[in-house]
Amino acid sequence: MLLRLCLLLVTLATASSALAAAPCGGDVPCQVNGGDYRIELPKDGDTRGVFVFFHGYKSSAKAQMKHRQLIDMAHAHHLAFVAIDGVNGNWSFPNSPGKGRNETRFIAAVLYDLDQKFGFTANNTVIGGFSIGASMAWYTACQQGERVAGMVTFSGVFWDPLPSPEDCVAKLPPMVHFHGTADRTFPLEGRAIGPNNRQGNTYESVAIYRERAECDMTEAHKTMLDGIECDVAPCLRGNSALCIHGGGHTVRDDLLGAGLTTIGFPE
Repeated sequence: MLLRLCLLLVTLATASSALAAAPCGGDVPCQVNGGDYRIELPKDGDTRGVFVFFHGYKSSAKAQMKHRQLIDMAHAHHLAFVAIDGVNGNWSFPNSPGKGRNETRFIAAVLYDLDQKFGFTANNTVIGGFSIGASMAWYTACQQGERVAGMVTFSGVFWDPLPSPEDCVAKLPPMVHFHGTADRTFPLEGRAIGPNNRQGNTYESVAIYRERAECDMTEAHKTMLDGIECDVAPCLRGNSALCIHGGGHTVRDDLLGAGLTTIGFPE
């Protein structure tokens, strides 16, 4: 009887250990304190970094992993693709409608986990997002910019009241932001969301980012990215680019590719 009990305890301990050590990826979420994320590595094994994406309103990490165009584009640039899961499809950054999880702590846990499990560091981690997820990426750069190598975002910036440059960490990473003149969901000038919240102005948000990133505006210039004119300023850690197109509220894989190349992650 005692022998059987010992064998049972050993079996349970082994199973528990195996479960704890079970790899995550694909359909298996990676669990961290506060939530989870999903990851897919390039199938060719040539992985040089990771693109961490914050989904839009009412989406999820699971739904985001079905958007093959973005995943395939990240893979084409030798980056793993990570979708971080919000709470009930929303994010809780300063002045956002969503109030819940401590996103700064949660995202720090994700970045730490990506380092520990997969070896992705501040030198090869790029963040990005769409709409309110782009706003989450902007606040992540503002709060933890020293932990990432760059940012590529679509159709979302800071919210009012905007942070001051001093609210953000020094030496913000290089970034590329795409926004459409026909965007009515998150207009370039921002808009009110309910009685108490308001999206921020894109141009003012970029100006704050550039001031903190120590950009040299005397050297600002225009360039074309995938047929879109971009205003580019050289900054302490790399260029800051604002790219305005004629479209609406959208995220495009071709623009992601152009953005990743611009901040130093080519195909």
